[in-house]
Amino acid sequence: MTLKLSTLAVLLGLGMGLPQIYGIVKPAAFAAAVRRFPRSLPWGYALMLLGTAWFVWNLSQESISDFAAWKTPLLAVFAAIGVGACIFVQDLLAVRGLSVVLLLLARLMVDTGRPALPATSWVLVFQTWAYVMVVAGIWFTVSPWRLRDLLNWATATEKRTKYGCGLRLAFGLFVAVLGAVKF
Repeated sequence: MTLKLSTLAVLLGLGMGLPQIYGIVKPAAFAAAVRRFPRSLPWGYALMLLGTAWFVWNLSQESISDFAAWKTPLLAVFAAIGVGACIFVQDLLAVRGLSVVLLLLARLMVDTGRPALPATSWVLVFQTWAYVMVVAGIWFTVSPWRLRDLLNWATATEKRTKYGCGLRLAFGLFVAVLGAVKF
């Protein structure tokens, strides 16, 4: 399956930007929902299982000649680790699942944007966003409580919530416009 850079940019830009409208219109409700996210088991299960399935699918697409005989058992072990995390590591599971998804999404963004680099330097905005997601994914995997603390800080006041939502909305729309116009 190949995804065009323009399609991915529009989808990610709108996917990031549109929920921010709710945060601007109803900052108190948005802040309450955001603060519940890190310890949310439904979000944790969904994100961890999505990340596990995506990782196993990516790995199944790779040609690993050195490990060809072990490929099926390895895929089973990695799937078991993802499901096991849902069962045995439930504390801040949503943050851990989000971290896995961020890392996989960043890989998709970099791989999709790489062929377009010679055509336009605007791809660097998209690529930089992907690398920021890599750093965030690694950082929140190592210390998931930091996302909880960051979300609590970012939603401490209605003014701060609205300002953050406005910035994310502007960036999301900027990426979506780049996807529609430049990619």
